[in-house]
Amino acid sequence: MSGGLSDADKRRTGLVYHPDFLKHDTGAHHPERAARLIAIIEKLESSGVLERLIKISPEPASLEQVEYVHERSYIESVRNVCERGGGMLDPDTPVSAASYEVALLAAGGVLKAVDEVFNGNLESVFAAVRPPGHHAERNKGMGFCLFNNVALAAEHLKRRGLKRILIVDWDVHHGNGTQSAFYDDASVLYFSTHQYPYYPGTGWFDETGSGDGRGFTVNVPLPAGCGDAEYVYVFQEVLKPIAVEFRPEFVLISAGFDPHETDPLAGMRVSSETFGVLTEIIKEIASGSGMVLALEGGYSLSGLTESVWCVLASLLGDFECDCGISKMEAKAAVKNRVAEIKRIQGEYWGL
Repeated sequence: MSGGLSDADKRRTGLVYHPDFLKHDTGAHHPERAARLIAIIEKLESSGVLERLIKISPEPASLEQVEYVHERSYIESVRNVCERGGGMLDPDTPVSAASYEVALLAAGGVLKAVDEVFNGNLESVFAAVRPPGHHAERNKGMGFCLFNNVALAAEHLKRRGLKRILIVDWDVHHGNGTQSAFYDDASVLYFSTHQYPYYPGTGWFDETGSGDGRGFTVNVPLPAGCGDAEYVYVFQEVLKPIAVEFRPEFVLISAGFDPHETDPLAGMRVSSETFGVLTEIIKEIASGSGMVLALEGGYSLSGLTESVWCVLASLLGDFECDCGISKMEAKAAVKNRVAEIKRIQGEYWGL
């Protein structure tokens, strides 16, 4: 499959990166470590992709911007821990002396990516940022996450006047922080595929939103062992019809690559190429509206780098896949799960 874009159009994909992201020191043996970004950049350099991307230099998010999603007291607590030299926000989430400033830079990088696309300068951006964000809730960090980069970006877009923002979260862990930020909000459609039961324990299919937001949270909890066929089936059968009906003005992706078949922290079987296929599906949904992807998880360096490469190939318009993924048959258990999700979401969407 190929987008067939002209050379000029292929230059309209951006990359957010800064070496200061490496200063968030989680320790040599922590899964979410600086080596992840180093490996991504080395892969993009060696493959010739890096020179084809428009470089975006991030700027730190302001305190007022971080307060779009997080309580001031929580923000201050993160800063205080870091000013004391570091510590633990929870048993999984270490911070170092530099982590507060780096987290502001990561959030600001995603906000700048959104602005570049919103203003028409670029069609899409991949934000290679850390620390990740989708587990961070209003008043606490958890699951390696400090500030919720994608949720902040969605709120930023709302303040710029957008009424229909789609968040696609394909990380293997449910984005509890993002879900809670928009659970009663009809302007943000949150769609998540995730291994279930698994950390953090949220994201069952009957969690569909509350109040005005009913039907605007779409969870697809999947059993361990799901791979290419199951993910493509879910995106085609659940995400695509709902999102097309929603008609997003902007698409944000929590791009976690821990569903990869080589990832050490999860039990999914997704190939690198399938992340390119999923990006192609989302491009069809976006249909010319802006798209920004922010890095979340992904802890196999080989799986992470190959998957990011496939995603960027799709964004650049020259992704090709002859592996027959779209013709694979999904497992019966997943088809049954999708049928149940359609039954529940059919109250809100024309499924």
